Amino acid sequence: MTRILCLETATETCSVALSADAECIACEEVAEGHSHAEKILELTDRCLKSADCDIASIDAVCISSGPGSYTGLRIGVSTAKGLCYALSKPLIAVPTLEGIANGACQSIPNADIICPMIDARRMEVYCALYDLQGNPMTECTNSIIGENSFAEELRQHRILFCGNGATKCRTVLQGDNALYSDIRCSARHLTYPAYRRWQERQFEDVAYFEPFYLKAYIAGKPHVKGLEM
Repeated sequence: MTRILCLETATETCSVALSADAECIACEEVAEGHSHAEKILELTDRCLKSADCDIASIDAVCISSGPGSYTGLRIGVSTAKGLCYALSKPLIAVPTLEGIANGACQSIPNADIICPMIDARRMEVYCALYDLQGNPMTECTNSIIGENSFAEELRQHRILFCGNGATKCRTVLQGDNALYSDIRCSARHLTYPAYRRWQERQFEDVAYFEPFYLKAYIAGKPHVKGLEM
């Protein structure tokens, strides 16, 4: 039996899951926004204890690799790398959108295509199209959603929009072929794609792996009295 510890920190949800082969056997998560650095090791400990599993007995660590929150991704990847180094275990990376799509594949039978979306502020989202087996059909892009978005695809297919970026698109992307789900980022959705990569020995270089940000990080202007940039 292969045990993989899965970490999800790409959005407001901080989540840890443990899998036995492709099945999720334990999951702990909180959705408190900016608490990932504080919560991730606590959730890891709780997850392992609930499955009665010693951390030394896991076979690999899987990280949700982005896109998503710059800070969240850095925290998740840093934690995953630290665990891999300390335990001498391989690192597996699953694109965040693939994780969401995998969760939708397991629960929504009446769609033709899945479109996971991650909120990128205002009407912008990170998104891609996936088939019902969770395989990517398009590249991940950052898109500003308008009334003509996915117009051609929606004429021909029933598309399930999901993820934390889908809610704000409901008033824009409408029609009988536009379906919506409350499936969001969760480490439990990483278990199947992580196990598939384990079987294929698709591991990352722990020393050089970096998250997939898609967009360059732009630091906010500091608001400190007397300090001008």
